[in-house]
Amino acid sequence: MVSDFLVIGGGIVGITIARELKKNFPDSKVIVIEKEGEIGLHASGRNSGVLHAGFYYTPDSLKAKFTRLGNRMLTEYCESKKLAINKCGKLVVAKDSKEDVVLDELLRRGKSNKIELYGVTKNEAKSIEPRVKTYRRALFSPTTSTVDPVEVLKSLCSDALHEGVLLHTNVCYLKKNKKGIITSNETYQAGYIVNAAGLYADKIAQDFGFSEKYRILPFKGLYLYSEEPVHAICTNIYPVPDLRNPFLGVHFTVTVDGRNKIGPTAVPAFWREQYHSFENFKFNEVIDIVMREISLFAHSHFDFTRLAIEEIRKYSRSRMVSLASSLAEGVKKENYVRWGKPGIRAQLLDIKKKKLEMDFVIEGDNKSMHILNAVSPAFTCAIPFSQYVCKEIQSHLN
Repeated sequence: MVSDFLVIGGGIVGITIARELKKNFPDSKVIVIEKEGEIGLHASGRNSGVLHAGFYYTPDSLKAKFTRLGNRMLTEYCESKKLAINKCGKLVVAKDSKEDVVLDELLRRGKSNKIELYGVTKNEAKSIEPRVKTYRRALFSPTTSTVDPVEVLKSLCSDALHEGVLLHTNVCYLKKNKKGIITSNETYQAGYIVNAAGLYADKIAQDFGFSEKYRILPFKGLYLYSEEPVHAICTNIYPVPDLRNPFLGVHFTVTVDGRNKIGPTAVPAFWREQYHSFENFKFNEVIDIVMREISLFAHSHFDFTRLAIEEIRKYSRSRMVSLASSLAEGVKKENYVRWGKPGIRAQLLDIKKKKLEMDFVIEGDNKSMHILNAVSPAFTCAIPFSQYVCKEIQSHLN
């Protein structure tokens, strides 16, 4: 099979990049290969569904640049396609005076990133969400909303197919050699390769001479779903985050249909697709990842030991509910009995510096481009991020 562009991975990043390539190179043949029988079975389809506003990220980051724009573009896309969207906003709350410093920093970042973000008093926070708990004050983000990630992804994929992008499912990348890209189905020859393979992006990149200092470190995310009535909580409620790592802590997410869930966990996984028990178990992955995690216990720039212990404790329903109860009134364990489908965060680790990469990371040349770190808020950022990636590809081709 011959094409001008071959995109590996049919998640939201791969699909939006394929659409952008077809837009910029209308006469080209663009093929997306997806190892599963349908799209959305991994990170994109297991996403929380939150369209983030963009105030968490440092002003010099790609995340800051693309989240504000991505929020607006994906909101407009959902509205134009009549896809469900819940414009419920977000409150960020503090538990004591020590967290006021972080609230101030988030406000500063929000202002620098040109995000609509407001400091509100405790009473004002309660007028937005009567059940909220906070110490003296909070932040309110009116542009944070939620969508159905699978519905959005399928709509984008439908658009891509209508625009002339070809999607080949049940095609798994195996290796690269002189003949081309060897897959489980056939050999592909392409003028340019885009690697948007998520959890396996680093492995594929290494076949092309990239990702030398990077490896994926998978983290499992789980949510507990509430049995409370619709709109029992009106807005997303988040704690003040630890800005030293990319995780936002246990929070309330109001789903697109008005129900709420608490989570997620960020538990270190032992292999890349460790969704349920021994599903997708790969012995070589276990050895590689566990050895890396052991080295991080010994030394890391983000206190991996503390993070791992705290996250493993969240496997307890009691612990999850306890953490959530610090954010809102009337949180009862009996209302939280159903775990949602797990997701795996394809978090990039700098193995030389032993630190988690906080921003998007891409590497490439005039033959291939590799999306190495496209974790949250990549779903929100997908459209402008794909435009950025395509400009980088064009610069290498010129």
